[in-house]
Amino acid sequence: MACDHSEAPDLKPPGPFQAVYREDCTQCFDSIDDELGLNVCLHCFNGGCAGDRDHALLHYQRTGHPMAMNIRRTPKLVQRDEPPPKISKLAIAAETEEDRYDIRTSVVCYSCSQQDVNKSCGRLPDVIDGIMTAMTFSKREEVKAWEQEFVPCEHTLCLVQQQPPENTDDKDSSQCSACNLKENLWLCLECGNIGCGRSQFGGTQGNSHALAHADSASHAAAVKLGSITAEGTADIYCYKCNEERTDPELASHLAHWGIYLAGREKTEKSLMEMQVEHNLQWEFSMTSEDGRELSPIFGPGFTGLANLGNSCYLSSTLQCIFSTQGFQERYFHPSAEPPLSDAPAQDLETQLRKLADGLLSGRYSRPDPRVVASPGAPEVSHQKGLAPTMFKYLIGQGHEEFATMRQQDAFEFLLHVFKSISLSKQSDDRANPVQHFRFQVEQRLQCLDCKGVRYKVDEQDNISVVVPARRISSNETQFEAVTLTECLDMFTAEELVELSCPACASNHGFSKRSLFKTLPNELAVNARRFELINWVPTKLDIPVVVGDEPIDFGPYLVKEHDENEELLPEVEEKPSFTANPGIMDQLLSMGFPSPRCEKALYATGNADPEAAMNWLFAHMEDPDIDEPLVLEGSARRTGDTEQDEAKVTQLGEMGIEAARARKALAATDGDVNRALDWVFTHPDEDLDAETETHTGTSDALAQQGPPGHDTLPAFYQLRSIVCHKGTSVHAGHYVAFVRRELPGSDSGLSWVMFNDEKVVRSEDIEGMKKTAYMYFFTRV
Repeated sequence: MACDHSEAPDLKPPGPFQAVYREDCTQCFDSIDDELGLNVCLHCFNGGCAGDRDHALLHYQRTGHPMAMNIRRTPKLVQRDEPPPKISKLAIAAETEEDRYDIRTSVVCYSCSQQDVNKSCGRLPDVIDGIMTAMTFSKREEVKAWEQEFVPCEHTLCLVQQQPPENTDDKDSSQCSACNLKENLWLCLECGNIGCGRSQFGGTQGNSHALAHADSASHAAAVKLGSITAEGTADIYCYKCNEERTDPELASHLAHWGIYLAGREKTEKSLMEMQVEHNLQWEFSMTSEDGRELSPIFGPGFTGLANLGNSCYLSSTLQCIFSTQGFQERYFHPSAEPPLSDAPAQDLETQLRKLADGLLSGRYSRPDPRVVASPGAPEVSHQKGLAPTMFKYLIGQGHEEFATMRQQDAFEFLLHVFKSISLSKQSDDRANPVQHFRFQVEQRLQCLDCKGVRYKVDEQDNISVVVPARRISSNETQFEAVTLTECLDMFTAEELVELSCPACASNHGFSKRSLFKTLPNELAVNARRFELINWVPTKLDIPVVVGDEPIDFGPYLVKEHDENEELLPEVEEKPSFTANPGIMDQLLSMGFPSPRCEKALYATGNADPEAAMNWLFAHMEDPDIDEPLVLEGSARRTGDTEQDEAKVTQLGEMGIEAARARKALAATDGDVNRALDWVFTHPDEDLDAETETHTGTSDALAQQGPPGHDTLPAFYQLRSIVCHKGTSVHAGHYVAFVRRELPGSDSGLSWVMFNDEKVVRSEDIEGMKKTAYMYFFTRV
């Protein structure tokens, strides 16, 4: 059947940089795999579900775009135990969509109420062909993430190579120069030394002789011999940057050592391939103590998230925060119409509501229909899992780490999500869910000589506690168990800091103690189990004992101030601080920028390299982390600097009113990123009389009174955890455990494991709690 709208001038095939959403709906997780399929707008290529929610019709009503192409696909059945395809940027023979699915298409016109428009009329053939052959949104973003994965550094760009020795024929290039290993070999591009790499997951042996050579010779760049291809790709590692890099002149640098690209064949997996395989193969126990495979759980609140390659850090964090009351109340509204947005896939509010609906509604919590049981396997398969593609790429836009496909730190991701939500525009008056996590910490400084006191109050949405390492003497790799209350005692204990007293001019220092001024509804705790071993931060398997019973946080609340204590005067001059040169050099040699090192030493007493390292890990997400150190009392006063109106406008686009933006910029020397953080941490800051006249009535970050509670009793119960396996938080695998009621059970709360798409009842929670990386407590 013909349609006049098929001749519309805005019907054009998608351009090379246009996103085509032909996999799932931009406003829910209904997809082309559903019975009624997905309707892709032929005008802007938005994907809208055609089922009972009919977001495709809503898209037409909001935009007036009349024509859409319905796509339905039927998966071809696979056997249960067939290994999943590995995700790799180097894959050269990936399965096509036609290999895995039967696909049917049709064209609908909402204006004409036609359900089967002739696909050969008008401009439709070119548009349909363009949509079906275009790279999908998820694949396009994945390719972009891989492309920005690795870059050159100064050490590869400015590489100076030594002259080859005269007797090159006597040199064995098939074996490590320091041991007998003949695989996992790395060639130093500066001097030609061949050394074995580090031991890798999956059985790849290594004695770290390439690293030892780099340290002893102070050489930077090395190439993995087995990874070199005829196309000029290879694993390049910079030991000075401690990162994988690229070498634009790799061909000539290899030729210098008699290695030519022509005819080269890759014989070993790359570092990235091994990491992806590592993450996909990490197995948390999916069986009971008697060897029985744990049965999947289905229902509202029991929906898994598919692993996008290295996204378990994202999945585990989202499972924990969406189990809290604040996030559910803010984003889970299944009967409400989605937010009004011209680009739903680029709207954070829309994508958070989409996630809430996917995780909490139970609509998608069902066995994977693509899988049929094999002999001896459980009768019910695990879920297919929702692919949080749109959210991942939206939340990672512009971020140096989260925009990539690499594994990331789950705690850093939590902080990034909290900040992104708090600084985003909200489409209604519902409360910011991060406020449920916010509280105040009071810092008390007292001069050791004159006993004068100064108080400072900061707002936070998490705490990061150090887990003390007490080795068992008989085994250097085993540690004594530590209770969480012991970690909290250390967090709130007194410590000494080097500061000059403004009252008595003493340089003997201050005692410092931090306590909770208020406590939140939800408390996020990061357990730092790291130690510097040969100046490399290494994760330690220290057991932390946390019970299911409530913990009393009353002892960690501030007490009333002593009326007789003398408050130190406020000073405007800049205090002096000189970083410990020995520790500073050690931190710089590990690749940390100078401003970060100075801040870490200033914050931790200027005497302990391990304490400084722990501080650096805990403050990686600070927006001003790379700004020069500004000591207390040195910031400019409000109004001292005329602000650039362009910056005020930029902050206004993020939902911050002009008056508050000007004050934030004045308090941060005009730096936009620091101003964002200032607004985030000063929601109650009063505006002066001049700026109050410009204040609107809807400050998105304003609230009544300080966040949190200062009343007793203050008991908190563990409700969810994020666990990690691996030697580094940037590798290995993350899973989440959430305490909730099981469907059809009246036995109270049980622990449920979310291992990507797999959702099962946990029978080993005590062991998991002892090694958790993040703990989430709820006030009870």
